[in-house]
This record gives sequence, structure tokens and C-alpha cells, in this order.
Amino acid sequence: MRILLVAVFCLICSLANAQQKSSFQVLFWNVENLFDVENDTLKNDEDFLPNSLKHWNGYRYYQKLQQLSKAIIASGEWNPPALIGLCEVENDSVLYDLVHRTGLRNLDYRYVVTHSDDFRGIDVALLYQPDLFKLIATESIPVGELPVGKRATRDLLHIVGQVVSGDTLDLFIAHLPSRFGGAKQSEPNRIHVSKVLRAKADSILTNRMFPKVIIMGDFNDYPKNTSISKILSVQNPNDKIVDRNYLYHMLAFSADRKRCRGTYKYKNSWDILDHLIVSGGLLDDSSSCHTASKEARIVNLPFLLIKDEKFGGFKPFRTYNGMHYLGGFSDHLPIILELELTY
Repeated sequence: MRILLVAVFCLICSLANAQQKSSFQVLFWNVENLFDVENDTLKNDEDFLPNSLKHWNGYRYYQKLQQLSKAIIASGEWNPPALIGLCEVENDSVLYDLVHRTGLRNLDYRYVVTHSDDFRGIDVALLYQPDLFKLIATESIPVGELPVGKRATRDLLHIVGQVVSGDTLDLFIAHLPSRFGGAKQSEPNRIHVSKVLRAKADSILTNRMFPKVIIMGDFNDYPKNTSISKILSVQNPNDKIVDRNYLYHMLAFSADRKRCRGTYKYKNSWDILDHLIVSGGLLDDSSSCHTASKEARIVNLPFLLIKDEKFGGFKPFRTYNGMHYLGGFSDHLPIILELELTY
């Protein structure tokens, strides 16, 4: 009897001290002009109204919402992402419809969105599941007037939250200025915003005891461009020495680039405009919240692609090609990162 009691006691202690592990997925997607059908007199949304040349209407709007929800669920391989960063969303209304009037309605997503002075009236947002990510703080970071064109652009979104392992995550969601007018001519605008982002990330890396930063967004620049390679100074996550105060690009150095070369196709060339960047603290596999470069991927599900009749191969199945309605998802592919949590 004594031996039995000792065995039971040991078993109880073992179960009490047992660690559990779970996966936690973070997705980012430029959803290509997610506008509602209502005219906002304070925004330049005239292209996305029923009487516009694009003939944007309620049917097309709700069809796009359903397609986005389908892709989001499938991106996580039927384990829906806990966090979803989005750009090119018009307002709170489109996010409400996305999380309440589509296949996402039973997943209890909440959302945070910026309200910036962007001349096109588009913003960045985060969807999150509150049982997996406890929201602590949000900050919409204005970046000031752009040096080229002297106009306003999208704010950066900074989110602070706690995951079930007890770790605090600092998330930054960005949509840098476009290449309108030429990549070289408009580059100072993206460098300007990237400097603001780098300064904010540095303040977190300096002041947090155990900083864990994720930066995701459409930078309208490729990994080798100045805004990413020099201003953010991203490193290869496969290097043997990892510094928690450095930033690491989770897609640019991936061997998977041979299978899926990019998130965006320009003419006949694929490359990465959408980026997943983490601080070194998230690459420490002894941490209760960590990841690795192999856990990041470009989501190239077959239904997100369409045959490229002009340049060959495939390209993203977008909603519009100019004024011509195609009825697809987006001109960008989503990107996703999986973290392992121990608690």
C-alpha cells in the first residue's frame, strides 16, 4: 500500500509539473483594396462605389469577404491563425463584416485598426483571438509628411499582447508608401517610414527585459532594398550566432524560395514585397515562445493563383486588373509564421 501511495504521489507531481506545447500562428496579408460600398466624403474611395467605373457593389464586396475568410482559414491548415495582420482595409466596418459575416464568425476574432490620414483612405489592422492573445496596449504611430510628394501616408500599428506561455509580444504592422512615380524616385518615402519603424523597434529592444518583436507588412520594397537591408538591417536567421537585439528576416533567406519565389509578381518576375521580421529573442529555442526560419512560409494555395496567360506560369488571383473585375482574392499572397509556445 505504501509503495502504491508513493507511486500515485509521484504521478500527481509529474502531471502537475508537465509542460504543454502548442502552436501559435501569425499571418499577414495585403488584401487588395478592401473597401465597403458606402461613400466616405473624407476619403478618396470614389473608385469603390456602385456608380464608379469599377462598379464595386454589395455582391462583389461580400464575395470578396467570403473569399478572404476561406483563404485565412486554409492558410493555417485548418488551425486558424491567432493573429492576422492586414493592410489595404478601409475602416472598422469592413473588419466587422469580415469577422462577423463570413466563415470567421465562429472564431471570436476581435480587431484593432489605425485611422490615419492616408490620401487613399486605407489603413492597417490586426485581427486577434482574445483567448490566445491577451491585448495589453495599442498604438497608432504617425510617420509625418513624406519627403517626396509632401503628403500623408499610413500610420504604423504597434500592438502589445501576452500569449499563453506568459511571454509578451510586440507586433508592428506596416504598409510603406508605394512605388508610384518610380521605384528610385519614391524610395526616400519608404526609407523615411522605415527609420521611424526602426527607432520604435529599437526602443522595445532596449527597454524590454526579454524583448520579442514581430514586424510584418507590405514594404513595397524587396529584401535587398535600402529600407530593409540597411535601415532595418535584417540578418539571416540561419546564422549560428543570434543576438536578441538584432532583427532577422524569416523569408528572404529561406530555401523555400525555390518553390515559392515571392508574394507578388511584377510582369514575369516574382519577389517578396511582404515581410516577416523577428527579433533574436524569438529564435532562442530554449525560450517558452520561439520560432525558426523553417516555420515561415508564403501561402501559395492553388485557389489563390491563376494562370498567367501573358508571361507564363501562375500569378496571384486578384480582385481587379485595372478597371476589369476578375473576382479573385488579392494581388498579393499571404505569409505565415508559426511559433511554439511552452506553458
